[in-house]
Amino acid sequence: MYEQYSALKIERRGRILILTMDNPPTNSMTPELHNELSRIFIDINRDAEAVVVVLTGAGERGFSSGGDPKNMARRIEEGDHASWAQGNYEAREIVYGLLRLERPLIARINGHAIGLGATLAVLSDVTFMMADAKIADSHVKMGLAAGDGGSLMWPLLMGFPRAKQYLFTGDTMTGREAAKLGLITHSVETFEELDREVYDLAGRLAVGASLAINSTKLAVNLILRKLLEGVIEAHLGQETYTYLSKDHYEAASAFRDKRTPTFEGR
Repeated sequence: MYEQYSALKIERRGRILILTMDNPPTNSMTPELHNELSRIFIDINRDAEAVVVVLTGAGERGFSSGGDPKNMARRIEEGDHASWAQGNYEAREIVYGLLRLERPLIARINGHAIGLGATLAVLSDVTFMMADAKIADSHVKMGLAAGDGGSLMWPLLMGFPRAKQYLFTGDTMTGREAAKLGLITHSVETFEELDREVYDLAGRLAVGASLAINSTKLAVNLILRKLLEGVIEAHLGQETYTYLSKDHYEAASAFRDKRTPTFEGR
């Protein structure tokens, strides 16, 4: 039932379904990967054989580095606002899909999780992250508001004052630091430990009382859904407002041109 997916590599290990974002080395978002993420979680809910889901990135460098700044600059220069509108729609569907997924979702964060990569991480149910990998909601560094879920999830997970500091600066933290602050569940020191911890938990859940586990997840996520689904349109609206700014183009073009951006607040 997953034949239409190509940017996502999909593997079964018994009752465990493994989703791998397959754009190494950093698994940045291509239009194909972004679109597939907006659809995959709906399809999984129709997959009776999938009891637990593991989300990870290909290779050992990146879980996902999020959006491609070079593509952002190109889109602005070409006046390609239609692709932004499509991406905005898909971003909303990704968030909805993650929160409405009926199976437990374990994030195997094998490398850096930046931008949308960080959002995928913090919206997962249980997260295991390499201790030295970096995580950041870097929207502001690209002149964008954090509109795809980070503005809600980071404060809920680590508290409003500390989350504001990280969201305002776009600063990174290590997996080790993120676990201490409650942004992710566990940090691990080696890839061997990462696989052992992820698949030990996945295996336990796969042989558990899946109806009870799924119902418990849905009960917990009802709280998040009421919070996030009430504000996601406004959050994405703020991101679109900043997408149209000169600062966003300056950030994207500076990244492409390998120079330091100069922001003007407009």
